[in-house]
Amino acid sequence: MTTTAAPAAAEVDADESALLLRVLGALLREDVAGLRTRSVPVQRPDGRWLRLADGGGDAVLLPVVDDGFQCADAARQPLLLRESDGATLTSIEEVVGALREFAEPADRGGFDDFQEECRQTLATMRLHTRTDDETAAALSERHGPAVADWTGPAAGLAHDTLAARLDHPVYPTARGRSGLDEAQLRAYAPEFHPAFELRWLAVPQQDLTLPGGPAALPACWPTPARLGLPGLDRSHIALPVHPLSLGAPLREALRESGLEDRAVLADRPYLDVVPTLSMRTVAVCDDPGLHIKVPLATASLGLRNRRTIKPRTLVNGATGQRLIETVTAREERFRGRILHADESTYLHAGHELLAALCRRYPAGLDASAVVPMAALLSRAPDGRLVVDHLADRFYGGDPLALLDACLTLLFDWQTTLFGYGIALESHQQNISLVLDRGTAGDTRLRLLLKDNDGPRIHHARLSATLGADAPAPSDFTDPRILADGDRALTDLFTTITVHLCAGAYAFGLARHGHAPLDTLLGLVRDRLAEAVARLGSGPGEPGAVLRAQVLDAPSLPVKAMVSAGTLLSKERSGAADINKHYTQGPNYLQRRAGGSR
Repeated sequence: MTTTAAPAAAEVDADESALLLRVLGALLREDVAGLRTRSVPVQRPDGRWLRLADGGGDAVLLPVVDDGFQCADAARQPLLLRESDGATLTSIEEVVGALREFAEPADRGGFDDFQEECRQTLATMRLHTRTDDETAAALSERHGPAVADWTGPAAGLAHDTLAARLDHPVYPTARGRSGLDEAQLRAYAPEFHPAFELRWLAVPQQDLTLPGGPAALPACWPTPARLGLPGLDRSHIALPVHPLSLGAPLREALRESGLEDRAVLADRPYLDVVPTLSMRTVAVCDDPGLHIKVPLATASLGLRNRRTIKPRTLVNGATGQRLIETVTAREERFRGRILHADESTYLHAGHELLAALCRRYPAGLDASAVVPMAALLSRAPDGRLVVDHLADRFYGGDPLALLDACLTLLFDWQTTLFGYGIALESHQQNISLVLDRGTAGDTRLRLLLKDNDGPRIHHARLSATLGADAPAPSDFTDPRILADGDRALTDLFTTITVHLCAGAYAFGLARHGHAPLDTLLGLVRDRLAEAVARLGSGPGEPGAVLRAQVLDAPSLPVKAMVSAGTLLSKERSGAADINKHYTQGPNYLQRRAGGSR
């Protein structure tokens, strides 16, 4: 009797193996094709596996290891095994293709889309690997070798570059941007720290919404004449256009908005800018505290997560800013400690590709390290973590002391907002640490917030706490923002503040060997519990709600971003908002028997 050898595994490199571990972990977490709930545990000599069968005799086996961060298990090597022939599947094409066969026929097109998303991400990862050394050298030459000494808004853009080369804590293909090739990434993506010039469209004033009128625009804003369009200064206003949105995307936007015969694209580019971590937001080179957010005709974090700007989000962002400033003014301990960028200046022509936001950072940051939270676990040019550099300069070399200070302020602030009936979508990209020395030489930590256009508001509580200072429901142009109860707020609080801005650092620092995971999770829970205790604890009061639905809940909501963003149509997923579509995961904050975690 002869046996047929299993097909050899496809040759893959370290980048593809790393990406597939993240992809399989995300698909398991989101229970795609029943990978989590329809599978059966199988014990094999090398550990635990999950066996998923389709009812027709075909099966795949996924090796797993205990995890706990948003999913009980994580994928491990050797990735995926096809039971019928014993083949080990290790390439993107093989793994996603095999799982596609277990999906409902209506969903298989989404797997094809996701496979392409993975290919684009892998190409970007390989590009990052090839250019890591040259990028690190360029940043060191421009800003100096010590990242903790990179101060001011201009140097903060270098931290954005480091963060752009780090994987997202949850979304597996976050480094990919649909439809962009290597030349476009090098020219416009934050991970390369490039400078380029914006393009401009002269739009008739009567077709633009511009609160405050032309006088509200920054001093650097060009007139049509400055762009080589004489005779239009009185009738038109310049609207910035990202170079990647030129061509067919812009022509279609002009046609849809009825402006194709009345708006004029200037041939002359103007204003040198550098991309921020968000890519569609750029900083002005000569005034890096001024950021301009412009639509991009691409997508990231899911093919349906387009990087355009819906005009209503501009209104919501300005309203959100005013609301946060109102709360800060009422809560004395946050004055000077919670900063918010000014996002009150914007303009649009009623189309998601014909819009712009002018974001102004607070003054007085030139001597401060301005570091997005997304950069903390990224690698500095010398190979060490950014958080270690910051800890050396500001916290006596103790990164846990830095994390402790950050969590203390963050949770105090976010739970206070919850008490008012507010939950912010203030994730790692939208919060920066501002670190410097006070007059006595002691370390001063502040939080800088931006881009709060997608909160959830318990309006009855907000009205009860703010009274006449509360915005009216009509001040928000997205009905999804307003909630009748707490569930939408606790879901957002958990998935953003707890998972992305706290839990991700506990698991990340443990993975890097900085402290035992139990110690780090204990710090997260203790600081959150202290903040929650400052709120009312009676039935239905904010503190009791956060304790029941976050600290002591048997499970926690987890974003299902791959499903809502690419794999499933909105009709199939039921997602009203692809960034707020959830499944459930373990509560890593719960204390185990005996008081441990």
